[in-house]
Amino acid sequence: MLIVSAASEVSPFAKTGGLGDVTGSLPLALRKLGHQILTFLPRYRTIDIKKNRLSIVIDPLEIPLGKEKLTARIYNARHPSGAEFYFVDQPDLFLRDEFYGTASSDYPDNDRRFAFFQRAVLETLRALSLKPDILHCHDWQTGLIPAYLKTRYAKDALFKKTRTVFTVHNLAYQGNFPPDSLPLTGIGWEEYKMEKLEFYGKVSFMKGGLVYADAVTTVSERYSREIQTEEFGCGMDKVLAHRQDSVYGIINGLDYEEWGPETDKDIAQSYGVESAAKKKINKAALQKSEDFTVDPAIPLFGVISRLIDQKGIDILVASLDALAALGGQLVVLGTGDEKYHHVLRELGRRHRGRFGIHIVFDAARAKHIYAGCDFMLVPSYYEPCGLAHLVALRYGTIPVVRATGGLADTVEEFNPETGKGNGFRFEAYKSEALLQAIERGLAVFKDKKDWNALVHNAMTCDFSWDASAKRYSDLFEKISQGVKKS
Repeated sequence: MLIVSAASEVSPFAKTGGLGDVTGSLPLALRKLGHQILTFLPRYRTIDIKKNRLSIVIDPLEIPLGKEKLTARIYNARHPSGAEFYFVDQPDLFLRDEFYGTASSDYPDNDRRFAFFQRAVLETLRALSLKPDILHCHDWQTGLIPAYLKTRYAKDALFKKTRTVFTVHNLAYQGNFPPDSLPLTGIGWEEYKMEKLEFYGKVSFMKGGLVYADAVTTVSERYSREIQTEEFGCGMDKVLAHRQDSVYGIINGLDYEEWGPETDKDIAQSYGVESAAKKKINKAALQKSEDFTVDPAIPLFGVISRLIDQKGIDILVASLDALAALGGQLVVLGTGDEKYHHVLRELGRRHRGRFGIHIVFDAARAKHIYAGCDFMLVPSYYEPCGLAHLVALRYGTIPVVRATGGLADTVEEFNPETGKGNGFRFEAYKSEALLQAIERGLAVFKDKKDWNALVHNAMTCDFSWDASAKRYSDLFEKISQGVKKS
């Protein structure tokens, strides 16, 4: 099949989080299954033409934007796997310091920027006479593409057999704009109604994908069900419930070539399932770098996260004095809301020598934390999928998670009696429940036999992209053939 993927960020070219990881890895996994893959993204300032060996495919390409017509330059790069990447270059819209906005606010013209990008994807395909079997769209920045194919491009013979799949990575980010944004898109006012693009008096790019796509996917089974409820639906729950026969949950995979302690050159000591005892060398190196007491018997906890409410940072900080009292050491890495920066720094001062607080994004330090810690804390209020706990499992670092979204789908409570399970989980969104899960983890940590069994279970989990890509491939085949969800 010819599968075209469109996203606002794609690793390794442009990435702010999990979206970029998925859109960078999934096409390569689909390529291994024999599909032809083209991936579109904007060319941001950070994407250097020479460094990435981009070559011009179309110059200029005229794109309608409301009553205007802007020109784009389309670049191309080929991955060694055979996957191809197309870059939409429009300096006024994309050559900025950040992808979506400044620290204080989103760019006010994001409606123009991503309406232009989406039209550019379709116009590039037209210019190159490419007939995709599947157009795979990711999050609100590409949510109008399914709407375009059902409206402005409905009679275009090129797209007659094209089917669309819209993947929701995080429903909370919706791309909702004032009604006067609609003319920019070129979509008519007849689509501005409650059952289509209108959303509480605004035009919703996210809703475009949810309503018009042939299939909607989310990045875990449980999240696909959660977003059909009022608590987690972000106002879109009824829209999704109406489309439940077309909503699928497919867990994200992890790039095992990028993340693997056996070959990781960024950590103090490589190790694998059969040499997991060497992990303690990484623990000692991390304890030393944090000016902690170097002692393998002291439990070492890690947090690698955006420091925001969604990630459960409120119940985390409420638990940390008790975690210190239990004898634990803690390393936190991430940035987010200033209120959490302040309280975590204060906790770091209060527990100097036990807590290491790093309010930065530091990829190298993250590797040291994954390899050196005993536990990884992921107490999210909601979590579409999450990658931190999957990386932790790969490195034999035991996740303690709240049972929500992809966390619930991938972490099974360890049972010392049966020897089954790969981590610890809790249901209630309370610091007390988090602490109880930590205490269960510490009980196992003190029993060397049980702990070794748990670490082995974690490291032998397979959350590589192979299984997830096969599920996407099967879904693409089904909707191309018009097969309904069973």
